[in-house]
Parts: sequence; C-alpha cells; structure tokens
Amino acid sequence: MKQFERLVSRLDATTSVNARVRALVEFYEEASDNDKVWCIALFTGKRPKRTVAVSKLRSWAAELAVIPEWLFEETYHAVGDLSETISLLVAAPLTISTKDLSEWMLGLQKLDGQSEEVKKTFVLEAWSILDASSCFIFNKLITGGWRVGISGQMIIKSLVEFLRLEESVVAQRLAGNWQPGNTSFNELLRGNFDAERNSGPYPFCLAHPFAYNISKPSDAASDFLIEWKWDGIRVQLIKRKGEIYLWSRGEELISDSFPEIQSISDSLPDDSVFDGELLAWSSGEPAPFSSLQKRLGRKNPSRKILADNPVKIVVYDMLEFREEDLRNITLRKRRDMLGEFLESINSPMLCLSKQIPANTWEDVCSARTRSRDVKAEGVMIKKFDSPYVSGRKRGFWWKWKVDPLCVDAVLVYAMRGHGRRANLYTDYTFAVWEGDLLLPIAKAYSGLTDEELIEVDRFVKGNTLERFGPVRSVNPQLVFEIAFEGIAQSPRHKSGIALRFPRINRWRRDKIAAEADTMNNVRQLLQLYEGS
Repeated sequence: MKQFERLVSRLDATTSVNARVRALVEFYEEASDNDKVWCIALFTGKRPKRTVAVSKLRSWAAELAVIPEWLFEETYHAVGDLSETISLLVAAPLTISTKDLSEWMLGLQKLDGQSEEVKKTFVLEAWSILDASSCFIFNKLITGGWRVGISGQMIIKSLVEFLRLEESVVAQRLAGNWQPGNTSFNELLRGNFDAERNSGPYPFCLAHPFAYNISKPSDAASDFLIEWKWDGIRVQLIKRKGEIYLWSRGEELISDSFPEIQSISDSLPDDSVFDGELLAWSSGEPAPFSSLQKRLGRKNPSRKILADNPVKIVVYDMLEFREEDLRNITLRKRRDMLGEFLESINSPMLCLSKQIPANTWEDVCSARTRSRDVKAEGVMIKKFDSPYVSGRKRGFWWKWKVDPLCVDAVLVYAMRGHGRRANLYTDYTFAVWEGDLLLPIAKAYSGLTDEELIEVDRFVKGNTLERFGPVRSVNPQLVFEIAFEGIAQSPRHKSGIALRFPRINRWRRDKIAAEADTMNNVRQLLQLYEGS
C-alpha cells in the first residue's frame, strides 16, 4: 500500500505530464504485478463496484470518533473530501499494516454480499492498522474519485515507456472488458495479443474542438470530410467468431441493451469492426437523446421499450474488414470501402453517415448553423488522408458544435464545493419565473472564473435565507446565463424540464432578477428543439 500511497502523493504534487509519467513508470518498476494491474484499473475507470456504502463509512467514522453525525457532516463539508475527513478523525493505529494494494482490493471485493456487520468489522480493523495517509488511500479505494489528474492516455504513455511497446498496441490491450481481479499483468500487456483476437474494441479516434477563427486548417475545405455531429452514443460494432458485440466509447459492452443488432449478424463478415453513432430513430430521422436514454442500462428491454424506442447506427468508419486492419489507410479509402459494403447489405439497422457538400469554409459554417434543423449538434471535420489513430491527435479530426441553447436564470441555492473548493459555495441551483414563483430548472458548477467564484461566495454568505446542511437558499438577486446542449420533458423534475449539460455561460450583471426568463420561454425552446 505504501508504494501506491507514494505514487498518489507524487501525482498530486505536480501538474507536469512528464513528471507524472515518470512517477507511474517508477511505480511499475518496484510494484508487484498484481499491484500494477490494480493501479491501471483504478486510473482507467475499471474500479470494481463499491461493496461498502458511503453512508455507512460516515456513520462508522462518527461513531469511532465519538462525535454526533451532524458534527461529522459539518467537518466533512469544511474539509471537502470524505476520505480525508475520515483519515483525520479516526484514531492513530497501534500497529501498521504491511498489506499491499492488491490485497486490500481483493479484501474489499470479498465483502460483496456480506452482512453489514462483516463489512463494518473489516473497515474498522483497516482503520485501526493504517496511518492517516494510508487510511486516506484505503478510503479512496472504497469511494473512488482520485482527483489527481490522471487520464487514460497518460497511463498508456507510461506503459509504452515501461514496456517499450507501440502506443497503439498498449491502447488496444487496455481496451475492452478485462477485470483486475482475474487478469494478470502478463496476460493483460505481455501476452501474445495477435493470437488472442478477442471481442474487445479498438481505441477510439477522438476529435479536437474546432474554432473557425482560431483553428481553421490552412488546407482547403474540400480536403476534409464534413459530416453531421450526432447526439447519440459513440459505438464500435464488432463481429468475431459468429458473435456480434456492441461497445460504447466508455468501453462498456452494451449488446444486451440493444438486442436488435443481432438481426444483422448474418450480414456482417467475421473479424470486422465498424465505428459509428448509435441513435434513437423515429419517422426516418434521429429522435431526441432522451429517447435513447430509456434504453440505456436495460439488460433485457421489454418488447414495448423496443417498439417505442427503436435505434439505428449511423456508421462513419470501418476499422477492420475480414481480418484486415484498415486503420493505417486513409479515411477516403476506408469510407469508399464502407460505402460499398453498406450498399451491398442494405440493412435497415445500419446507414452510412451523410457527407455534407462543402467546397469552402463558408459552406462548412453554413452547415453548422443549420445543424439543429437535421437534429444534429454540429459538424465533424475529418481530413480525408488521415489514418484512424488512438485517442485525440491534432491535425486529423475536429468537432464544431452549434452554439448552445441559453436561458437567463436566477441563483436560488448554493452548496459548498469539494476538495480545493471546500470553503467556497460553488455548486449552484438556478430558477426561472413561473408566474410570481421561481421554479428551479438546473444545477451548474462550472463556467465562472476564480475571482467570480469568490465574489459569488461572498454574496451567498451575506444573503443567506435558510440553511439545509451544506446548502443555503439565497436572496434571489443574481442572474446568470445558463448554456446547455439539449432540452427534454422530464416527469422526474418539478419543472417538467431537463437540461442536458447545463453550465454557466456568463454572469448577467446587467440584469435584475425580475428580468430573468420564464417557464414559457423555456417551453418555447423545448418546442423549437424538438421541431414541433
């Protein structure tokens, strides 16, 4: 555990990518193979499901520290991190544990399905043999949320340096549905991968944000494939040994949620991989993302769910075909091959992404402005001579989203932040007018500068109406422009409306609360967005 603890400390102490990669490589050099696998899993989103409820950790820590739970909660909100709060409150250990990372993780996994008493005994014993810094790491193993700025790409880079393998090889070996508890380091990264040929996805090629006035390429617009940027789920459709697999970009196998893809199995040749967008589909066009959400997470969707929320895959790339890896040939050639294949099978489940005619950059601008007319959220800009690369590489693919939808809303609630923002009120709830009442419609915590956060925090503390634990209701005076990507009806919200990806666009210092938007304005946006 001490090796992993030192690694986390080093990662948290620097923002340098090279320094973090160096820290990871040095950890690999000294750690056991099992600890290497668990480290990779924890930092690439493959942490196993939580076996101990966070609420129980709070209760047990308060009991051990002999303080009431309300005082624990106040302490937690002052510190801003639950794991750190517990590590500061529990008693100093009489003996120090020598267990390594993998031993602790396997111990936590064995708690699955156990009684609350068994779980409590395990956790309290752990707290009794861990010093404050190790206790912090142990608590993070349960709760997750490391917040040390480690990306999947950084893990890949560190393994490339450690193993002296090609980046594409490492990226592909980490992709897919492997589990740290039953996968060895050798099996994961040093095995004969060419012989494995498993059903896992290739690493996805990602796009950079595009700004016409800043990042417009010097090449002519005709050198690029212009497509609609759809608001669905990025997927890879794979066929291996007669079986169909559907993977999301988050490397989650979602085939069971979309069983209708099995209908196209006979049309696809073995050892073929397609990249595209899974969309809800209705009346010959994409349906709102909210329709697709009704399908997500359902392992055995009912016939009614399938009938009411049909889907389609808009295919825009072919990465492998009949065992031939196509990623290093140009996009133009890959698209030509893809078009010929899709035309030959004529499947209602698959369609080729439409190429938008664009001879000039003005044509691209024009297409972007009419994105919502075709139920898209912008355009994709892909260089015709680009290979299919792993991750986000500059110079190949860009995404240019349409300007967000916006409403002016009033700040009505504020909650303390977490971590470095623990002493500031940085998480906000915003409302618009429904008659003489302010009706909450969105929560947001991003979009303000550090100086603005401090200013709003000062206002919240000086204009509090009521307190609800870490939340304060405030005098409704401040108006902010809230930007969002989509809007849908939602019976789960009091307003009947749900905003997709809301964030603060700007502080409307020029407006008073009475000038904020109304629910009528919001409903009109909903009608425009849905095209009704």
